[in-house]
Amino acid sequence: MLPELVTVERFYKENARPLQLSLVAGATGLKRVIKEPTVNRPGLALAGFTRYFAHKRVQVIGSAESSFLRSLPVQEREKRCLGLFKFRIPCVVFCRGINPDPLLLKVAEQLEVPVLKCPLITMRFINQATLALETIFAPRGTEMGSMVDILGVGVIIRGESGIGKSECVLELIERGYSLVADDITRVSLVDGKEVLGTSPPITRNHMEVRGIGIINVAAMFGVKSIRTEKRVDLVVTLKTWQEVTDVDRLGMEDEYITLLGVQVPHITIPVRPGRNLARLVEVAAMQVKLKILGHNPARELDNRLIAEMTGKGNSPPPPGNP
Repeated sequence: MLPELVTVERFYKENARPLQLSLVAGATGLKRVIKEPTVNRPGLALAGFTRYFAHKRVQVIGSAESSFLRSLPVQEREKRCLGLFKFRIPCVVFCRGINPDPLLLKVAEQLEVPVLKCPLITMRFINQATLALETIFAPRGTEMGSMVDILGVGVIIRGESGIGKSECVLELIERGYSLVADDITRVSLVDGKEVLGTSPPITRNHMEVRGIGIINVAAMFGVKSIRTEKRVDLVVTLKTWQEVTDVDRLGMEDEYITLLGVQVPHITIPVRPGRNLARLVEVAAMQVKLKILGHNPARELDNRLIAEMTGKGNSPPPPGNP
């Protein structure tokens, strides 16, 4: 699947409020593509040195660049603006509430280059915009399953329809844990090493319970019962007892599943009447937390057994005076 293109329009719509952006010119160019998830200050390009100009990024103009443009004669100013825009940059953002030069706005309208304005100081905008772009550019996917935060461990619970996922999640919420997503979990890659799970906005804070219908988790169990997003630390697959032919009863072999290129611990739990699924998932999350802290009960027991069988666990006391 090809990655979704990041346009100036998408960047503007998703960040207009947090970055306090407003569009002042070049609305016809909002479909331009941002090809790199960072920003650039085009001071050298405006001065005429364009050999290493990072033209694929969002261009940010602060007090220095704006003062430099105003210091130029009108014809030279127009020439520098044309020189900047000929690289087909995605857009230009004026920080500190600076009003763009009318000549630059005229050229931007002619060449269909979006010009944005924000009141933030330049460095603060650069920091926030870079984080926003990294989030937009992050690889994304969808995992069929519900997600719960159990003692700080993000767990995706998946399985066939009717196997008991909703009942399991509901009981976990009643135990005081937090719902992240119901039935469909959106995942994204952060910093190339962590998978973040969240809910589609339209279904956030809600879940379906078969036989009852849609319930509002936040309204029913309180705000502590929901969480907007959480790192995925464990994936639990519920399967009927007959489907699980080979069960690792000791837990010696660690199993993983790949999400967006990242290896995430995976556990398969056999399901049959009488088993408390919520309690089993809760213990599985605690087990993962112990392993993160450096404890592996199965390996610790194995080492003790080996030591016992080799005589190291019950060796006679050293000789000494009676």
